[in-house]
Amino acid sequence: MKFAKTVFRIAGVYGLLVTFPLYFLEQKLSADYPPAMNHPEYYYAFAGITMVWQILFFLIAGDPLRYRPLILLSVLEKLSLVPMIVVLLPRQQFPLTWLPPVMADLILAVLFCAAYLKTRKMSQEPSAS
Repeated sequence: MKFAKTVFRIAGVYGLLVTFPLYFLEQKLSADYPPAMNHPEYYYAFAGITMVWQILFFLIAGDPLRYRPLILLSVLEKLSLVPMIVVLLPRQQFPLTWLPPVMADLILAVLFCAAYLKTRKMSQEPSAS
């Protein structure tokens, strides 16, 4: 249980640290990656939904056994960029500056899978009542 709690706390902290600045970077990202955003509502919706996932990681960290089904959804959340890479990389449309965050998400997906498997063992143990 300690492993799962630690993994999800780390994921939540990391996620907040890299997501929160997005609220202040719209103009910079528009300048660095033209063309400028025509629909910033999509950008801010993405940032908001991503922030909610980070808060969800803290919820899971509080009681991984209780929220075990959400761990599988968390794995899917972390793997959501993989199809984009598979399509965009061969077309040379994938900015290599995205590689470190994508790798971090892949590592977290593996750790989430490990947490899921470890909590499975605990959920099958007979209670000590």
